[in-house]
Amino acid sequence: ADKQAVHELVQGVDAIVHFGGVSVEHAFEDILGPNICGVFHIYEAARRHGVKRVVFASSNHVIGFYKQDETIDAHSPRRPDSYYGLSKSYGEDLATFYFDRYGIETVSIRIGSSFPEPANRRMMSTWLSFDDLTRLIELSLFTPNVGHTVVYGASANRDVWWDNRYAAHLGFAPKDSSEVFRDKIEAQPMPAADDPARVYQGGAFVAAGPFGDN
Repeated sequence: ADKQAVHELVQGVDAIVHFGGVSVEHAFEDILGPNICGVFHIYEAARRHGVKRVVFASSNHVIGFYKQDETIDAHSPRRPDSYYGLSKSYGEDLATFYFDRYGIETVSIRIGSSFPEPANRRMMSTWLSFDDLTRLIELSLFTPNVGHTVVYGASANRDVWWDNRYAAHLGFAPKDSSEVFRDKIEAQPMPAADDPARVYQGGAFVAAGPFGDN
Protein backbone atom coordinates (compact mmCIF):
# COMPACT_ATOMS: atom_id res chain seq x y z
CA ALA A 1 0.00 0.00 0.00
CA ASP A 2 3.06 2.26 -0.33
CA LYS A 3 1.88 4.82 -2.88
CA GLN A 4 5.30 6.28 -3.62
CA ALA A 5 6.92 2.87 -4.02
CA VAL A 6 4.21 1.77 -6.45
CA HIS A 7 4.64 4.87 -8.61
CA GLU A 8 8.40 4.35 -8.72
CA LEU A 9 8.01 0.69 -9.69
CA VAL A 10 5.72 1.28 -12.67
CA GLN A 11 7.74 3.99 -14.38
CA GLY A 12 8.68 2.84 -17.87
CA VAL A 13 6.79 -0.47 -17.78
CA ASP A 14 4.40 -1.73 -20.47
CA ALA A 15 2.11 -3.73 -18.19
CA ILE A 16 1.48 -4.53 -14.54
CA VAL A 17 0.91 -7.99 -13.08
CA HIS A 18 -0.67 -7.28 -9.69
CA PHE A 19 -0.53 -10.31 -7.41
CA GLY A 20 0.31 -8.44 -4.21
CA GLY A 21 -1.73 -8.07 -1.03
CA VAL A 22 -3.22 -10.21 1.71
CA SER A 23 -4.31 -13.55 0.22
CA VAL A 24 -6.45 -14.98 3.04
CA GLU A 25 -9.24 -13.74 5.27
CA HIS A 26 -8.37 -11.21 7.97
CA ALA A 27 -10.00 -8.40 9.88
CA PHE A 28 -11.09 -5.56 7.61
CA GLU A 29 -8.39 -3.27 8.99
CA ASP A 30 -5.74 -5.75 7.85
CA ILE A 31 -7.28 -6.00 4.37
CA LEU A 32 -7.82 -2.27 3.85
CA GLY A 33 -4.25 -1.15 3.25
CA PRO A 34 -2.72 -3.92 1.14
CA ASN A 35 -5.80 -4.97 -0.85
CA ILE A 36 -8.02 -1.91 -1.19
CA CYS A 37 -5.67 1.06 -0.98
CA GLY A 38 -2.99 -1.02 -2.67
CA VAL A 39 -4.99 -1.82 -5.80
CA PHE A 40 -6.12 1.81 -6.03
CA HIS A 41 -2.47 2.89 -6.03
CA ILE A 42 -1.78 0.38 -8.82
CA TYR A 43 -4.43 1.86 -11.09
CA GLU A 44 -3.54 5.44 -10.29
CA ALA A 45 0.09 4.70 -11.06
CA ALA A 46 -0.94 3.03 -14.33
CA ARG A 47 -2.95 6.11 -15.28
CA ARG A 48 -0.23 8.58 -14.40
CA HIS A 49 2.55 6.64 -16.14
CA GLY A 50 0.66 5.60 -19.26
CA VAL A 51 0.47 1.86 -18.54
CA LYS A 52 -2.35 0.37 -20.61
CA ARG A 53 -2.55 -3.25 -19.39
CA VAL A 54 -3.05 -4.72 -15.91
CA VAL A 55 -3.35 -8.37 -14.95
CA PHE A 56 -5.19 -8.45 -11.64
CA ALA A 57 -5.17 -11.41 -9.27
CA SER A 58 -8.83 -11.55 -8.34
CA SER A 59 -10.24 -14.58 -6.56
CA ASN A 60 -12.96 -17.19 -6.48
CA HIS A 61 -13.92 -15.60 -3.16
CA VAL A 62 -15.61 -12.85 -5.17
CA ILE A 63 -18.35 -15.44 -5.80
CA GLY A 64 -17.83 -17.67 -2.77
CA PHE A 65 -21.44 -17.75 -1.55
CA TYR A 66 -22.65 -19.68 -4.58
CA LYS A 67 -23.33 -23.32 -3.82
CA GLN A 68 -21.11 -26.06 -5.19
CA ASP A 69 -23.99 -27.46 -7.25
CA GLU A 70 -24.31 -24.18 -9.21
CA THR A 71 -22.51 -23.30 -12.44
CA ILE A 72 -21.78 -19.61 -12.92
CA ASP A 73 -20.00 -17.35 -15.40
CA ALA A 74 -18.43 -13.90 -15.40
CA HIS A 75 -21.84 -12.24 -15.74
CA SER A 76 -23.25 -13.91 -12.63
CA PRO A 77 -23.75 -11.38 -9.81
CA ARG A 78 -20.84 -11.31 -7.42
CA ARG A 79 -21.40 -12.84 -3.98
CA PRO A 80 -18.25 -12.19 -1.91
CA ASP A 81 -17.74 -14.54 0.99
CA SER A 82 -15.34 -12.49 3.13
CA TYR A 83 -13.58 -9.16 3.61
CA TYR A 84 -10.91 -10.63 1.36
CA GLY A 85 -13.52 -11.41 -1.29
CA LEU A 86 -14.94 -7.90 -0.96
CA SER A 87 -11.49 -6.44 -1.57
CA LYS A 88 -11.16 -8.43 -4.78
CA SER A 89 -14.63 -7.37 -5.87
CA TYR A 90 -13.55 -3.76 -5.35
CA GLY A 91 -10.48 -4.42 -7.50
CA GLU A 92 -12.70 -5.67 -10.32
CA ASP A 93 -14.82 -2.51 -10.04
CA LEU A 94 -11.68 -0.40 -10.27
CA ALA A 95 -10.67 -2.33 -13.38
CA THR A 96 -13.99 -1.54 -15.05
CA PHE A 97 -13.84 2.12 -14.02
CA TYR A 98 -10.28 2.66 -15.23
CA PHE A 99 -11.08 1.02 -18.56
CA ASP A 100 -14.26 3.04 -19.08
CA ARG A 101 -12.66 6.34 -18.11
CA TYR A 102 -9.00 5.96 -19.08
CA GLY A 103 -8.82 3.02 -21.49
CA ILE A 104 -6.60 0.93 -19.21
CA GLU A 105 -7.32 -2.71 -20.04
CA THR A 106 -7.41 -5.44 -17.40
CA VAL A 107 -7.75 -9.17 -17.21
CA SER A 108 -9.07 -10.08 -13.76
CA ILE A 109 -8.17 -13.69 -13.01
CA ARG A 110 -10.53 -15.20 -10.45
CA ILE A 111 -7.95 -17.64 -9.16
CA GLY A 112 -9.33 -20.87 -7.75
CA SER A 113 -6.74 -22.71 -5.64
CA SER A 114 -3.23 -22.42 -7.05
CA PHE A 115 -1.03 -24.79 -5.08
CA PRO A 116 1.30 -27.65 -6.00
CA GLU A 117 -1.68 -29.99 -5.53
CA PRO A 118 -5.24 -29.83 -4.18
CA ALA A 119 -5.56 -30.19 -0.42
CA ASN A 120 -9.20 -31.29 -0.13
CA ARG A 121 -12.35 -32.23 -2.05
CA ARG A 122 -13.34 -28.63 -2.75
CA MET A 123 -9.98 -28.00 -4.39
CA MET A 124 -10.58 -30.87 -6.78
CA SER A 125 -12.86 -28.39 -8.57
CA THR A 126 -10.94 -25.16 -7.92
CA TRP A 127 -7.35 -26.33 -8.39
CA LEU A 128 -5.17 -24.31 -10.77
CA SER A 129 -1.72 -25.70 -11.49
CA PHE A 130 1.23 -23.33 -11.54
CA ASP A 131 1.83 -24.12 -15.21
CA ASP A 132 -1.78 -23.33 -16.15
CA LEU A 133 -1.61 -20.12 -14.12
CA THR A 134 1.57 -19.12 -15.95
CA ARG A 135 -0.10 -19.75 -19.32
CA LEU A 136 -3.13 -17.72 -18.25
CA ILE A 137 -0.98 -14.77 -17.17
CA GLU A 138 0.82 -14.82 -20.52
CA LEU A 139 -2.48 -14.81 -22.41
CA SER A 140 -3.74 -12.00 -20.18
CA LEU A 141 -0.69 -9.91 -21.01
CA PHE A 142 -0.58 -10.40 -24.76
CA THR A 143 -4.14 -10.96 -26.01
CA PRO A 144 -5.26 -7.75 -27.75
CA ASN A 145 -8.44 -5.82 -27.02
CA VAL A 146 -9.46 -7.37 -23.71
CA GLY A 147 -11.27 -4.34 -22.27
CA HIS A 148 -11.99 -5.61 -18.79
CA THR A 149 -12.15 -9.38 -19.05
CA VAL A 150 -12.97 -11.61 -16.10
CA VAL A 151 -11.69 -15.17 -16.37
CA TYR A 152 -11.94 -18.02 -13.90
CA GLY A 153 -8.58 -19.56 -13.12
CA ALA A 154 -8.95 -23.32 -12.82
CA SER A 155 -7.25 -26.24 -14.48
CA ALA A 156 -9.10 -28.79 -16.63
CA ASN A 157 -10.65 -30.47 -13.61
CA ARG A 158 -13.40 -33.07 -13.93
CA ASP A 159 -15.98 -31.26 -11.82
CA VAL A 160 -16.09 -27.56 -12.64
CA TRP A 161 -18.38 -24.80 -11.38
CA TRP A 162 -17.21 -22.00 -13.66
CA ASP A 163 -18.03 -21.24 -17.28
CA ASN A 164 -15.43 -19.14 -19.12
CA ARG A 165 -17.55 -18.40 -22.20
CA TYR A 166 -17.10 -14.64 -21.75
CA ALA A 167 -13.31 -15.01 -21.72
CA ALA A 168 -13.10 -17.26 -24.78
CA HIS A 169 -11.14 -14.58 -26.68
CA LEU A 170 -8.19 -15.24 -24.36
CA GLY A 171 -7.85 -18.75 -25.75
CA PHE A 172 -7.17 -20.24 -22.32
CA ALA A 173 -7.07 -24.04 -22.61
CA PRO A 174 -5.72 -25.50 -19.36
CA LYS A 175 -3.57 -28.59 -19.74
CA ASP A 176 -3.45 -29.98 -16.22
CA SER A 177 -6.15 -31.65 -14.13
CA SER A 178 -6.75 -32.47 -10.49
CA GLU A 179 -7.72 -36.03 -11.46
CA VAL A 180 -4.21 -37.30 -10.82
CA PHE A 181 -4.76 -36.51 -7.12
CA ARG A 182 -8.26 -38.02 -6.80
CA ASP A 183 -7.35 -41.23 -4.98
CA LYS A 184 -5.29 -39.32 -2.42
CA ILE A 185 -8.04 -36.76 -1.79
CA GLU A 186 -10.89 -39.27 -1.62
CA ALA A 187 -9.01 -41.16 1.08
CA GLN A 188 -9.70 -38.18 3.36
CA PRO A 189 -12.78 -38.23 5.64
CA MET A 190 -15.89 -36.77 4.00
CA PRO A 191 -16.86 -33.39 5.52
CA ALA A 192 -20.24 -33.14 7.22
CA ALA A 193 -23.17 -32.33 4.93
CA ASP A 194 -23.46 -28.80 6.34
CA ASP A 195 -19.73 -28.06 6.38
CA PRO A 196 -19.08 -24.89 4.32
CA ALA A 197 -16.20 -26.71 2.63
CA ARG A 198 -18.78 -29.09 1.17
CA VAL A 199 -21.57 -26.58 0.52
CA TYR A 200 -20.13 -23.32 -0.79
CA GLN A 201 -17.77 -22.55 -3.65
CA GLY A 202 -15.77 -20.34 -1.29
CA GLY A 203 -15.45 -23.12 1.27
CA ALA A 204 -14.38 -22.17 4.79
CA PHE A 205 -14.07 -18.47 3.90
CA VAL A 206 -17.85 -18.08 4.24
CA ALA A 207 -17.58 -18.81 7.97
CA ALA A 208 -14.34 -17.00 8.85
CA GLY A 209 -14.72 -14.24 11.45
CA PRO A 210 -16.17 -12.00 12.69
CA PHE A 211 -13.01 -10.43 14.03
CA GLY A 212 -12.49 -8.26 17.09
CA ASP A 213 -15.78 -9.03 18.86
CA ASN A 214 -14.06 -9.97 22.11
